[in-house]
Amino acid sequence: MVNLRFEKKHKVAIAAALFLLSIDALVFFGSALFIPLIAVAVTVGWLPYWTDIFAENRKQKELETKFPEFVRNLTGAIKSGMPASQAVIQVADTDYGALTPYVKKLANQLEWSLPFHQAFQNFGQETNNGVIKRAIATMSQAEEAGGNVEDVLSAITESLLQIKKIREERRASIHAQVLQSYIIFFVFLGVMIIIQNLLIPYMSEFSTGLDEGIGIGVGINTKVPLDFSDPFAFVSSIGGWALSIYGIFLMMSMIQGFFAGVVLGKLAEGDLTSGLKHSLIMATSAFIIITFAQGFT
Repeated sequence: MVNLRFEKKHKVAIAAALFLLSIDALVFFGSALFIPLIAVAVTVGWLPYWTDIFAENRKQKELETKFPEFVRNLTGAIKSGMPASQAVIQVADTDYGALTPYVKKLANQLEWSLPFHQAFQNFGQETNNGVIKRAIATMSQAEEAGGNVEDVLSAITESLLQIKKIREERRASIHAQVLQSYIIFFVFLGVMIIIQNLLIPYMSEFSTGLDEGIGIGVGINTKVPLDFSDPFAFVSSIGGWALSIYGIFLMMSMIQGFFAGVVLGKLAEGDLTSGLKHSLIMATSAFIIITFAQGFT
């Protein structure tokens, strides 16, 4: 889990969001830009939290990538005849990217005569990475059962490298599908705009013509207009608007974007956090594009 802290950048983002909302209410209230700018302001406000989550996700992936390199170096040092603790201290001088601070702390703990197993358990807990925790648990259990440390580390390295290879192959094979999914989604938004801006108004006029000329009404409820006479009237009119065809179109677009993003992230990366990244992009784009288009109907 990401430890979200309320830092200065979050305060700045929230202040910027409130400023944008104020400008939107004072300058664009009642215009086609009013509702889309609300989405822009909200996005500005929560963007630092999302970037923190995605940065932590990238960090965890880098830890998983660098950990096999660390284990491979450690295995080589132990095979050369070094004691396990001394081998960790020896290989800690290598650059392992995001893993380097944790490896150096592990080496420092061993230099302070902390037990080997305890130091590695602390190492796994501090990285907070599931792959590393499982690898360390496997190493500890195998050694307690009388297994050779070198053989255990070699098996762990081989397993981690195989997992890394599988993930890279999946990511490469799904790259074209990611691009295709985005294209399909924005084509879907284009179709929705054509239907709501061109087809529905035409059908509404056609319905009116039938009602006046023949006495038969088709009964198409195109939309319930938002009341921009004052802020309180606007808020009270949102419920009725949400149940109109235009409100339903907006909800459909956002739901489509959210679930398309979740599925896309699960296929490409194998975890829901990556899917939320795509969901955020698609759902926010849907809200801004559809509401902006509705402002000109």
